[in-house]
Amino acid sequence: MGFFGDMPSRKELKDKRNDTASEVYSADSVLLGRYFLYDRTNITYQDIDTTVIKALVATEDARFYKHGGVDFRSLARVLVKSILLQKESSGGGSTLTQQLAKNLYPRRDYLFLEMPINKVREMVIARRLEAVYTKPEILELYLNTVSFGGTIFGVERAARYFFNTPAKKLKQEQAAVLVGMLKATTSYNPRSHPERAKKRRNVVLAQMAKYGYLTPEKATALQKLDLGLKKEKVAAKEQEENLAPYFREQLRVELAEWCTHQSKPNGDPYNLYTDGLKIYTTLDSRMQREAERAVSRRMATLQKQFDAHWQGRNPWGQDQTVLANAMRQSVRYKRMQAAGASEEEIKKAFEKRVPMTVYGWNGSVRRTMSPMDSLAYYMKFLNTGMVAMEPATGFVRAWVGGINHSLFKYDHVTSKRQVGSTFKPIVYAAALEKGIRPCDYIENKLTTYEQYEGWSPQNADNQYGGRYSLEGALSNSVNTVSAQLIMKVGVPYTIRLARALGIESDLPPVPSLALGTADLSLLEMVGAYTAFANQGRISQPIYVTKIVDRTGKVLRENNSEPHKKVLSADNAATMLHMMQAVVNEGSAARLRSTFGLSLDIAGKTGTTQNQTDGWFIGITPGLVTGVWVGGESPLVRFRSLDLGQGARTAMPIWGEFTSRLVRSGYYSKKPPFEPLSESLQSRLDCVPYLEDEPTFFEKIVDALPFNIPTKEERQERKQSRKERRAERRAERKRDN
Repeated sequence: MGFFGDMPSRKELKDKRNDTASEVYSADSVLLGRYFLYDRTNITYQDIDTTVIKALVATEDARFYKHGGVDFRSLARVLVKSILLQKESSGGGSTLTQQLAKNLYPRRDYLFLEMPINKVREMVIARRLEAVYTKPEILELYLNTVSFGGTIFGVERAARYFFNTPAKKLKQEQAAVLVGMLKATTSYNPRSHPERAKKRRNVVLAQMAKYGYLTPEKATALQKLDLGLKKEKVAAKEQEENLAPYFREQLRVELAEWCTHQSKPNGDPYNLYTDGLKIYTTLDSRMQREAERAVSRRMATLQKQFDAHWQGRNPWGQDQTVLANAMRQSVRYKRMQAAGASEEEIKKAFEKRVPMTVYGWNGSVRRTMSPMDSLAYYMKFLNTGMVAMEPATGFVRAWVGGINHSLFKYDHVTSKRQVGSTFKPIVYAAALEKGIRPCDYIENKLTTYEQYEGWSPQNADNQYGGRYSLEGALSNSVNTVSAQLIMKVGVPYTIRLARALGIESDLPPVPSLALGTADLSLLEMVGAYTAFANQGRISQPIYVTKIVDRTGKVLRENNSEPHKKVLSADNAATMLHMMQAVVNEGSAARLRSTFGLSLDIAGKTGTTQNQTDGWFIGITPGLVTGVWVGGESPLVRFRSLDLGQGARTAMPIWGEFTSRLVRSGYYSKKPPFEPLSESLQSRLDCVPYLEDEPTFFEKIVDALPFNIPTKEERQERKQSRKERRAERRAERKRDN
């Protein structure tokens, strides 16, 4: 009559599925992680060792196989002993089926007579469960739903967490530990309270002997054993959860939103955390590990250089707004503000020194410092982003969003920073598409563009003069030539090409775009570069191939589709060749000398103003990989171009990663770049740089039979004479 509220029908009970974690798999079938409210893995009755069943029945419900969901004999015992005789050791009287009813349908607040009403409600549900399920099915459902403390639910997860073994291989004494926990998961947790857990285990073993599941001698022998916990499982779980954390978080956000628009057969939307989805991704676990190792090794070295470069000083100097902004963005500040604390109270709390553990590349250390000091400490860290993608398919194979996900949540694969000279290949591709030839020479001259507020692009080395071919200008990253190219091609046309290459972020409609003033993501730039390696066809990034529900139904499937033609095949091949010159004799030449890489490589370095951002995007056979390096604040940077350029910050990470892939044999079956056709070779057959024609005066000087010293040589000679006179005066003084 509705007195107990909505009661599940037998049909609903038959279809009942408990909450199950969704699992994320790599392309090579490695479990990357789970999304869950309750950490649970469902298994069948056959996958549970019979020892677990025996221990459970002997301890929790000895008459389980004799009742129909409610044990009236136990109820009578509870009524007499607990209520009339006031004995606390009489037990609760709930059967395993009733406990299952409570697990599936948690108790409600009825204000008055809460316990009696909930008990009767559980009895009714238990009777219905017995009507639709067999005894083994009830045990299976129970052992998949029962809590083992914290977020761990189900005997399979508990067995793996505490003993590093599946439930099917649990030993008798191990099963007794887990069953013993059910009385009180916190009090009898074997990790937190091993002595209590051991005593409780021995009670379970005694119960098994009492009901004939063990001989008394066997029970006595097992009671003498240690708990036998396997701590290495915790390390293995941490390693599993640490692989690709930024990628999994990006995926979680996207899939949680996607699930809200997908309906189950009953009309309800899917839930990422409870519906047991299987998410299959394009990530290669082996390549991902190498990427993370490369980042860890090279960033540790770079951070050491950075700290020595600043010698304990703050890169932001006296600008306190950097720390003030960091404080306001912190979780601690937001929590205190939400709790009603005043600005003065919050500031005081941030200035109070307390013991804390701080992260470092050589390991975590204990220090006494204020939260504000902690913010300053972490603000000095350089960070990075790295992503690797197959140009032919668009499949993302590696994704590293930062140096430590637990401390630095910002994902630098998807975040947007100024791209610097890595945008230049797009400008040069636009020039080729517009009909400018690779061997058309362009003057390296300092020019002021009055129509654009006196914009005067300068070269990083402040060297001018001579003329460059497109290849020469790109390999040496000559700003003056890039500026002239975008003026010839037109800013609108360049932007249209960038859009066609998959760049969706804002692009400022100004000629300085040629030098990379746009804020773009690493994922966008790597996707754009796939056209150069893919005969002019663009590949959109793909990192989920298939999503399957718990019944095996495919909910979503992504396959590599025919890609849009963005550049002509000839121009794409020309760009790839010119970007090889960047590596062979240009700004990325250290890849050959430092890392000994002999495979085909094309790429482009990038450095933004004041060395705020360092970039390198490289193309190898079958892979496009991009790396960004910089500080969380633009003020956190190297002061010199020699230390802060992309070739010094980002490129070594790329080189380390690629070297690891070479050693792993990744490139052994990859064919080299396709050679240029004869017609394209002839188009590129020109010297990269031509000096200016000498003036009439310079020709006369060159014809003289002796050398006229330059201004610099004259100054050196003058300085040398001063030094010699000073030495003679010092000698005379010593003699006197």
